Amino acid sequence: MKPDFVKICRRSLCSCAFLAALSILFSCGTTDQKTNSNSDTLIKDTVKFKPISLLEKKLDSLGLFDVHAMDTNIIIDLKYSTADNFMGFDMYGDFDKAYLQEEVAEKLISAQNNLSKIKPGCRLIIFDAVRPRSVQQRMWDSLKMPESQKPLFVANPVTGSLHNYGCAVDVSILDDKGKELDMGTPYDFSGDAAWPSKETEMHAQNRIAQNQIDNRILLRKVMNEAGFTGIKTEWWHFDGCSLLEAKSRYKIVE
Repeated sequence: MKPDFVKICRRSLCSCAFLAALSILFSCGTTDQKTNSNSDTLIKDTVKFKPISLLEKKLDSLGLFDVHAMDTNIIIDLKYSTADNFMGFDMYGDFDKAYLQEEVAEKLISAQNNLSKIKPGCRLIIFDAVRPRSVQQRMWDSLKMPESQKPLFVANPVTGSLHNYGCAVDVSILDDKGKELDMGTPYDFSGDAAWPSKETEMHAQNRIAQNQIDNRILLRKVMNEAGFTGIKTEWWHFDGCSLLEAKSRYKIVE
């Protein structure tokens, strides 16, 4: 008998055996306890496969990158995919991944490398990355204040923000035990105590402590050295490029 024919026969026998096993496994009339247990395990394993969200498909098509897939040391906790945010409700639905433009994602990986050298075991945690302009509009509309004050908290969706282009990221730091470093205020805190530009004043008023400022300085150090720029009013927000550059190079995510 020729070797190739033997291989074909073996494959056929294996296929038949596999099909027979599946038939037994999913038979409605079976009462075998072990078979039922295997079937339950198979069903549970199948449930673990989460379908790709529509937004994720869109971001893939626009050429943005899943940060965690590029570096699993970086932790993702999208606050706008939960009710744990200043709006108080979930704005992302089934989308829970952090996407950025490739160059910005690479800068973030560089920041994580910087952090690992300074504080071994510490990891960056992302609270928000790319943010569709439609979500930005919902934030803008939900703010109960005069429109002149809204830009202090959310960029005007008409103009667009770097988040809308996948060029900005909101981050903090986890220590080597997975606990978030104390930055003096929660993420998305709306008061002056969250402003890097007012840290000296806030410290003088005993509203933030020196160790909290030191933690912010560490975050700024690793992010700035990787090419990010912070802003005056949010300790967690960092830009990967200018808005002018983003508009010239990338499409806004609607």
